[in-house]
Amino acid sequence: MKRRSLPVAAALTATAALLLTACGSGDDKSSDNDKIAGAGQEAETPRESAPASGAPAEDKPDGVDLSLPKDMNLVFDWDKPKDGNEAAAMDDAANYLRAIYRGVDKRTAKDAAVTTYSTGDGLHYAQVQINEWIKGGWTATGTLRHYDATTRSAPNGSSVEVAFCADAGKFYGKEIKTKKVLTTKPSIEDFDYFKIVMVKFPTGKDLWQASKVFVETKAAKCQ
Repeated sequence: MKRRSLPVAAALTATAALLLTACGSGDDKSSDNDKIAGAGQEAETPRESAPASGAPAEDKPDGVDLSLPKDMNLVFDWDKPKDGNEAAAMDDAANYLRAIYRGVDKRTAKDAAVTTYSTGDGLHYAQVQINEWIKGGWTATGTLRHYDATTRSAPNGSSVEVAFCADAGKFYGKEIKTKKVLTTKPSIEDFDYFKIVMVKFPTGKDLWQASKVFVETKAAKCQ
């Protein structure tokens, strides 16, 4: 199996049995109506405090280290919405993905960034993905591009759905022991469509956490 991007789960629930890899397929099971799935879910307190770090300030939003290796490049090619809450939720959706790949790089699902930017099923999703990379003996290298992002808010203002495409055509798995890069030929498997439900952390901080993750793999609409 050749790993390019995160293993993905279609309409993730609280079980790892639904885990799919980048070699598999899945369908977006989220609702087709205008309601945001999981919109009533409350955020949880981050379970670890952020450790001291020498990372530059731009790599430490909310005081947690989100720095990644130079060969692991996550690009977020999208425009921020005008709504302040939606813009903040979009920023932290990106931070959630950075946190997952930081966990992949650091070989731990318990990194402070992961527990800061996720809660509930979002936390479970992140931990499952990171642990699968660890078990496989892989890290990641290359450029993973995210684009065509949209946002929509729940009526109560405490939840925002952030939807976007991801192109992993230039993002590959790399074996830790051998340093071998597992390159792949371009295909429909490079494209995923994400919907992440972000919930506002109940403090004065402008922090949002991923509470639900829905993924459509082999997403033709993202090509």
